[in-house]
Amino acid sequence: MSEETQKLLYVLNDGGDRAEKVLTAFALANIGVSMENDVTVALFGEATRLAYKGYGETVHSLDRLPMAKLMRDFLDLGGKIFICAPCIKSRQVDPSMLVEGVQTTTGTVMNDLILDADKVISW
Repeated sequence: MSEETQKLLYVLNDGGDRAEKVLTAFALANIGVSMENDVTVALFGEATRLAYKGYGETVHSLDRLPMAKLMRDFLDLGGKIFICAPCIKSRQVDPSMLVEGVQTTTGTVMNDLILDADKVISW
């Protein structure tokens, strides 16, 4: 394994109704950041709900940490979470309704992140 820092981008499209899938994605993102990689999670479509205040407490699966804890740990470790601005706008969600530390973004910024990443993992 290389000792060089990697830029990892996890792209999520599913919400809490696919709890095992999204919890696994965030668990792996947490592992990636704990390995001192530069890790970003991008939320699109139904996955934007994961960043709504209070929603993470409702997302859980057997033998998995709850989404709220995974997300908070990820951000505390230095991970970055970007959320699709048009996706939340179409759901009539104001950025003030998002978990602290989550950043709204545009397609241009997302494309830059994709082009800059060493690995892009889509869930």
